[in-house]
Parts: sequence; C-alpha cells; structure tokens
Amino acid sequence: MDEQQRVEITEPRFEHGQFLLIAGFGGRFTQETTADIPALWEKLIPHLGKIPAQVNEVTYGVCCNADGEGGFEYIAGVQIDKLDDLPEKYRWVEILPQKYAVFEHKGSLAQLPDTFQYIWNTWLPQSGHEAADAPEFERYSENFNPKLNTGTLEIWLPIKA
Repeated sequence: MDEQQRVEITEPRFEHGQFLLIAGFGGRFTQETTADIPALWEKLIPHLGKIPAQVNEVTYGVCCNADGEGGFEYIAGVQIDKLDDLPEKYRWVEILPQKYAVFEHKGSLAQLPDTFQYIWNTWLPQSGHEAADAPEFERYSENFNPKLNTGTLEIWLPIKA
C-alpha cells in the first residue's frame, strides 16, 4: 500500500479517443511476464520512421486481446494510416473511438507499474467509472526520452460511457 501512495498522479482528463491503427512488435504476456515488454521497445526503436504508412513520431504501447485469465497482448508501435504494404513481421491493432480517462505519468519508467496499480486498484474503484472492454494504451510524445524522463507519457484507460 505504501508503494501506491508514493506515485504522483493528477486527476485524469476525460477524452473521446479517435480511431487509431497501430503497428509494431507484439507478444502475449501475463502480470508475471511483463518484465519482457521492454524488449519489444528495443526491437521497435531501429524501425521508427521506417514502418510503412507511419503517421508521426508518437509511439504507443497497447494492451489488448485479454484472455480473461490474466493474459493479454502488448504491442509497442506507431500510428499508421493504412495496412497496405505492411510487412508480416509487424503486428497491428485497431483502436475504435471510445471514452477514456487519460492519466499523465510523471517520473521514471521504473515507476510505471506503480502508476498502473494506482489507476486500477485505487482510482478506478473510487471513481464511479467502470473499465470498458477495449484496448488500453500508453502514448509517448514525440519528444519522450526514457533516459532523461522528458516528454509526456499518458495512460489512456477505456471507460464505459
């Protein structure tokens, strides 16, 4: 419990997210195997700017396709504007328009699990909102630098309208 209280979280803003098509590298994970997710980012970095139909420099970490038993798919990727010519080595996911609670994560990536714990275990139960069955994602701004902790990292939690 002490861990969660040290996380600096501001109240979320609420947004209606737009349609997104995200392509990158992915895999299936459980809470026990999330330590393997940074390897997807390492794999993605050399491909940034070279993924067919890439829209901009914003990157996304998308949690989707939960299996109901704690397993989920995670895709580290970028927004693309079409699937034509996307090589098979990339995984992709469509994110449909949806209502979101958007949280800004401040601090190092090492504290990201604490932020997620706070959102799911403290904020959500007390908020009067319910999570929607839709992809949840991290959005990293163009100027995000994990080594310097600069730029903006947002967590977009889908909620029922």
